[in-house]
Amino acid sequence: MPQSPSGANFAPTCRNRRSTRFGLAVALALLAAPALAQQMPSSSLAGDSADGPAPVAHTALPEAMSLSDRALLLATDLNRLLVPAASGDPVAQLPIEKQSKIKNVLQRAMALLGTPYRWGGSEPDKGFDCSGLVGYVFRNALGIELPRVSREMAKSGELIADRAKLTEGDLVFFGRRGRVDHVGIYVGEGRFVHAPSRGKDVQVSSLETGYWSQKFMEARRIEGI
Repeated sequence: MPQSPSGANFAPTCRNRRSTRFGLAVALALLAAPALAQQMPSSSLAGDSADGPAPVAHTALPEAMSLSDRALLLATDLNRLLVPAASGDPVAQLPIEKQSKIKNVLQRAMALLGTPYRWGGSEPDKGFDCSGLVGYVFRNALGIELPRVSREMAKSGELIADRAKLTEGDLVFFGRRGRVDHVGIYVGEGRFVHAPSRGKDVQVSSLETGYWSQKFMEARRIEGI
C-alpha cells in the first residue's frame, strides 16, 4: 500500500523513541540488580530504633520481592519519568509542581535500594532504620523535616483513611497491638519502599499481601508534597 511522503518516516521514528525509553528502563533495572539480588532471611521483627530497644524477637518475615518484580518496578518508575502519566492516574490530576515533588521523593527513595539496615541509622553511608530512611528522603528531596520516630511521624500530615486512595509519596505506617513502630514510603502499584529490620537492606515490599498487609495501620500525606 502506498504511503504519503509526509508520513513515511513516522512509524520508524515512534519505534525509535519507544526503543530508547525501553532501553533506558532496562539499563536502570540491570544497574540495580546486584543490590536487589539478596534473599530476605528470617530475622527479627521490624522495629524503629528510636521507638524502643533493638528488636530481639525472631519471626519470619515474608520473602522479598523477586528480582524480576523489583526490576519491573524500577523500569516502570523510570518510564513514568519519561512518559506523561495516563489520564486515569491520580498523580496526573495534580499540579505539575506537586507531580515534580512526588517524582523527586520516589527517585531519592529508589536510589537507596540495597542500603543496609542499621539500628539508629539515618545516612546512606552508615545505613538506615525505617524512620531514618523516610526522614532522609524527605529532607534531601524536598527540604521537609519530619519527626525522628515513626510514631511521631504518624501524627504529621493528613490522614488517608481509605487505602485505595493512597498516592505515591504517602507515608504508610505499621504496628503491633495498636502501636505504630514502622514506616515506609508508598511508591504505587500496592508497594512501598522501606528499611525492614536488622540483617536486611532497603527494599520494596507489598502492601496488599503477606506480612506487611496484616500489620498496616494507617497512611499520611505530608504537607508540602
